Amino acid sequence: MAQGSGGGGGLLPQGEALSRALRWLDDRVKDDPKLDRSKLVGEASVRFDLGPMEEEFLLTNWVRRP
Repeated sequence: MAQGSGGGGGLLPQGEALSRALRWLDDRVKDDPKLDRSKLVGEASVRFDLGPMEEEFLLTNWVRRP
């Protein structure tokens, strides 16, 4: 679990996919702050092959942050 392709074509160390997803998400909202964060998390989950716990972490800590 927590290993995924991350778009790079190989397995990543545990937590690396989540780190890459966070960087990608932050870059996306810097480019366009009006984007729907929940939808972005869904896209990142597929793009970086995140597990359900990682996706829930992002929804709880990244989407709903003040």
